[in-house]
Amino acid sequence: MDDPRANRRSVGAAGSAPAEPALRLEGVVKRYGARTVLDGLSLEIARGERVALIGASGSGKTTLLRLLAGLAWPDAGRVLALGRDTSRLGGAALRATRRDLGLLLQSENLVPGLRVAHNVLMGRLGHWSALRALVSLVVPQELERARDALARVELADRLWALPGELSGGQQQRVAIARLLVQQPAVWLADEPTASLDVRLGNEVLDLLVATARERAATLVASLHALELIDDARFDRVIALRDGRVAWQGRPRELVAQRELVAATFARGEH
Repeated sequence: MDDPRANRRSVGAAGSAPAEPALRLEGVVKRYGARTVLDGLSLEIARGERVALIGASGSGKTTLLRLLAGLAWPDAGRVLALGRDTSRLGGAALRATRRDLGLLLQSENLVPGLRVAHNVLMGRLGHWSALRALVSLVVPQELERARDALARVELADRLWALPGELSGGQQQRVAIARLLVQQPAVWLADEPTASLDVRLGNEVLDLLVATARERAATLVASLHALELIDDARFDRVIALRDGRVAWQGRPRELVAQRELVAATFARGEH
């Protein structure tokens, strides 16, 4: 089989080595108590690549995304994000790395008591000093960035709304607007369509993929529905089972992997 990442790698001058991958895991083990969630996981994701992550509940998808985002650390092995070993970073270096890694969750994306403008501008916290961040709670800083981002996700008229006044699909769009102002090099999305109906799920995913493509950002999205995965959206699919890679390939190749995919979704613990 052709390497599904080959057409996404950046290559320098003739004869030079491929660019450093955006994300790399080397023999990663992650445990929670007696349970091993990731078991010697190794993989690479190229810069600019768009990857769909699938697997049953309990297969390790969320844990993997948290490791990639620099919000958790492996018990063994290494996680390199944009060439940096996140477990060896601290202070300003870790904050700078997290600024380059955007994370979109399926729920709890927005702070309920803050207006949409403030929620969007939280994407700028990694770029601001602590003082400027505090001032922004009273007088929103870089408000035009928030306006432009909301216009991009077709919510320009909801700048001063509260999250509770928005539908689930609109809340996810606000979260995408926050990524737009954050300007990360890597976009990580944990089942961003899980709480949405099919129509809204497709709309949100199309928006997420399109904006990541426009920014030449790397995208890794865990998804719960195979019908959301196709070649127009993703370059590669990675199926996790029991904390390991059970299969990976192009979206169109999923058709020939029905039994494996069925087993992937059938196993795991809630």
